Amino acid sequence: MRRSLKWLAVATTIGMIFVLIGGALVTKTGSGMGCGRTWPLCHGQFLPTHITSQLIVELAHRLVSGAVGMMVLILSVWTWKAIGHIRETKFLSFLSFFFLLLQGLIGAAAVKWGQSSFVLALHFGISLISFSAVLLLTLLIFEIDKKFDAEKLYIDKRMGFHIVAVSIYSYVVIYSGALVRHTKASLVCRDWPLCLNDAPTLPHNLYEWVQMGHRTAAGIIFIWIAYITYLTIRYYKDQKVLYWGWIISFSLVSLQVIAGASIIFSRLNLYIALLHAFFITCLFGVLSYFLLLYSRSRKNNKYKEI
Repeated sequence: MRRSLKWLAVATTIGMIFVLIGGALVTKTGSGMGCGRTWPLCHGQFLPTHITSQLIVELAHRLVSGAVGMMVLILSVWTWKAIGHIRETKFLSFLSFFFLLLQGLIGAAAVKWGQSSFVLALHFGISLISFSAVLLLTLLIFEIDKKFDAEKLYIDKRMGFHIVAVSIYSYVVIYSGALVRHTKASLVCRDWPLCLNDAPTLPHNLYEWVQMGHRTAAGIIFIWIAYITYLTIRYYKDQKVLYWGWIISFSLVSLQVIAGASIIFSRLNLYIALLHAFFITCLFGVLSYFLLLYSRSRKNNKYKEI
C-alpha cells in the first residue's frame, strides 16, 4: 500500500480527534456564540476586528473542522478507489464523510437559528461515528500489509452479543454525557457518586436527573465492560486481539470514570474535562473495531456452514 495513503489516513484520524476535542472545548468554554449568529464568517466578517477568547476558540474549531473535513473527503475517495474491493471500505468511506458533514450542518444550524440542548447533545455522538469510520478505514489500509490481520478471528455468539450490545449502549452513555454539558448540569451535584447536596434525596429537578442519569449509565457500562474483560481473560486468552482489546477497553472506561469524578472534585477543571472527552473517543473507537471484527467473524462462519 502506498505510503502517502497511510500517512493521510493517520493524519486524518488524529485530525478527527482534534475536531472532537475542539467541539468539547467550545462547549466547555461557552464559546458556541463566539462568532455571533453568522456562519461560516465571524460576526459577518472574514477577518474579525473585535477579538475575544470565545471567538478564537470557536473560529479555531471551525477552521480545524473545515481542514479535517477536506482530509476526510480525500481519504474517502482515495480509499474507495485504492481498496474498494475490501468489503467494508465503501460503506466506511461514505459513513466517514457523511457524518462529518452532518455534524457541521448541525453546528451551523445551531449558530444561525439556535437549537435545544437535547438536539445539540447529538453533535458529539455524530462526530464520533465519523471518527470511528476514519479509524477503521486506517486499520483497513494497514491490513493490506498484514499489520492488523485479524480476519480469521472467531467470535462466538456470547461475545458477539456483548460487543453489539455494549457498543450500542455506549452511545447512550455518550449522549447522556453530552446532554450534561449542553444543559450546563456538570456541577449541579456537588458530591460523587451520589447527588446528596447536603441531603440524601432523589433528584428533584431536570438538571439533577440529567446528571444522575449519566452517572448511572456510566456506572453500568463500567461494570459491563469489567465483566466482559473478566470473560475474556478467563475464556479467550488464546485470541490476542480480543484479550488485549478488552483490557484496553477496561483501562479506558476506568480512566473515563476517574476523569468524570475528578471533574466534580476539581469543580470543572477544563483539562480534566477534555481528557474525559478523549477517553470516551478512544473507547468508542475500540468498540467500533470490535464490531468490524464480529461482522467479519459472522461472514466467515456463514461461509463455513455453507
